[in-house]
Order: sequence, then structure tokens, then C-alpha cells
Amino acid sequence: MTRSSNRRFSYPSFVIAALLLASLACQVSAPQNPGLRTEPVETHPPAASWFSIYFTDPSAPDSQSLRNGPDRHLASAIEQAHFSVDVAVLQLNLWSVRDALISAHQRGVRVRMVTDSDYLDTKEIQQLIAAGIPLLGDRREGTMHNKFVVIDQLEVWTGSMNFTLNESYRNNNTLIRLRSPELAQNFTAEFEEMFVDDKFGPGSPANTSHPSLMIGNTKIETCFSPDDGCTAQLLRVIESAQKSLAFLAYSFTSDDLANALIKSAERGVRVEGVMESSQVETNRGSDYARFLAAGLDVRLDANPKQMHEKVMIIDGQIVALGSFNFTFSAETRNDENLLIIHDPQIAALYQAEFERLFNQAPPAR
Repeated sequence: MTRSSNRRFSYPSFVIAALLLASLACQVSAPQNPGLRTEPVETHPPAASWFSIYFTDPSAPDSQSLRNGPDRHLASAIEQAHFSVDVAVLQLNLWSVRDALISAHQRGVRVRMVTDSDYLDTKEIQQLIAAGIPLLGDRREGTMHNKFVVIDQLEVWTGSMNFTLNESYRNNNTLIRLRSPELAQNFTAEFEEMFVDDKFGPGSPANTSHPSLMIGNTKIETCFSPDDGCTAQLLRVIESAQKSLAFLAYSFTSDDLANALIKSAERGVRVEGVMESSQVETNRGSDYARFLAAGLDVRLDANPKQMHEKVMIIDGQIVALGSFNFTFSAETRNDENLLIIHDPQIAALYQAEFERLFNQAPPAR
């Protein structure tokens, strides 16, 4: 296990500005692949390519090939990195991402990685270490549960997807790419709390530089747990719902969040959800039974593997997403990230994915 020195690194502002202009000048095209649901979106000109969203689709025949999934796009972005790639991820065994990180390191890009110590001995992680990439495990009982990459201090990749074959091809997940120096600054600071300062879990400080920022006309709120109180921020957006609230939940054991959803339904908000069946069956703290007793239309997913999403969509206008499960551990023990994005176009894309999974799932009996 290796790590770099404690000297923080930043680029001159004119370098960041030049790279941002180059990034915004590039238009993102939608690859046509029946095994991958991709939705590159052009909004708020001239920053026409400031985000891209990739949904896995395990039910598609092409997913059986274990090729051309969301990892292809992440690997491509890493291959185009000019200066730096910072990775914080629970697990990594995707050869595409491994190879892209090693290639970037070999051509002089500064590559750093933080992972959960439980996965340090895996083959691909050991190959990254052998290649000379500085890498640090969390070495603690709580989980380093983040899944994010910061490239050139200009763009952030995050979502629910660990960088594994199961997550990219067999489980339901989302990977989102967001281009913003301010957002990248938030995630870089969180990364360096772990990698440079060796502060994980409850020991990490609340020091997000831009907790609320604008990209064009879109407001994005950034929250890291356990230091930023992500449950309270989710409660705020849940309580703001006027018409509808849809959620996808791998694990849902937070009574505070469950109470807020039930209260929303009682005041007339349509609340619907899809939950990972294995978690409901094995976790005695699951709130699934409470949802059904309260009359909410919440269903168990139809994926024979796992529905690994952690998403809330409010009134078709706001999306909450990231690594943050709706659990007590995510709030108090794990290193997590949560984005709250106020954008109807992004919300529409997540709503469509919700409805696809909701319609596949059988109604509760």
C-alpha cells in the first residue's frame, strides 16, 4: 500500500480556464447500443455538453458480452486526462478502467486512488499498486463507500456504480459525468481529506467549498457524509414535494427518511418506489413493510442480480443521487457523497429510468 506526500496540488487558474473552454467545446454524442441506456444531453447553450448520464441495462442481450457498458465512457475520459485523475471507489475490477488508469500514470498524469481496505488484496487493485499508482485504503470499520472520479480538476464522474463487472453489466446503476471546476473542487477537497490528511468517516471535517453552485441555470448541492448531514438535506427536499416523489433504493433503513415519505403521502404527494429485494428479505431494519402498511406503491425489483441505485426524484424537477444509501450507516459511519440537482431535464431522464424499473417490478401483494 503506497501513498504520495502531503503536498496539496492545484493548477493555475488560467490552465483550468483553458481546459474548461476546451471541454465545453466538445460535443458529446450518444452511442447507439441496445445493451446500454445512454442519455447525453445538450442544455443551457453554450455549455451544451456539461453533463452525460449512463444507465446500465442488465436485461439487454448486449450486457451479456460484458463490453461497451458505462465503463467504456469512463475509461475514455481517463485516457483523455491531461494532468490528474483522482479515484475514490469501494471496489474496482474493471479491466477497462484499470488499463486506463495505468496508461494515464505511465504517460505522466498524476493518478491517485482511495479505496476500502477490504478490497486492497484484489487482483486489479494490486496491479495498480504494482504499476506505481499511489493508493490508500481506509483501514477502519466504516466503509469507504464513495464512487467518484475527478479528472483534471474540471469534471466529476459519480453515481451508484462501483467499478466492477457486476455493477456495470449485471446490476442496475447510474454513472453521471458533470463538468464544473467548482464541483470538481468540492470532490477534490473530499478526496484529499482521505488521501492526504488520512481522515475518514466521522473524522473528516465539513469543509465543502461550494455546497451550492450553479452550472448555467442548474443549481447543484453537494453533500458528503458523515460530515455534512446528508439525511437532513434529503429531508428538506422530500418535505418540499408538492405532487410526486419516486425513489430507487438498494437499501432503505432510515426511519427519518421513511417517516418523511409517509408524511408526504399523507398530505397528497404520490410516493412510489422500487427497492432491492435481497435487502428487504435479509435486513430486518428495512422500511419496506412500513411503506406497504402506509399504502405506498413500493415494489421489489425484478433484477435477479441487484438493483443498486440510490435515487430520489421530486416533482419531476429535482434529483438526489450518489453513493448515499438511505441508511443510518450512510449518515453516520461511511464515506459517501450525495448530489441534489435542480434540473427538470435531468429529472426527466431519471424519471424515465425509474418508470422502466417500476413497470418491470411486480406490484406488492
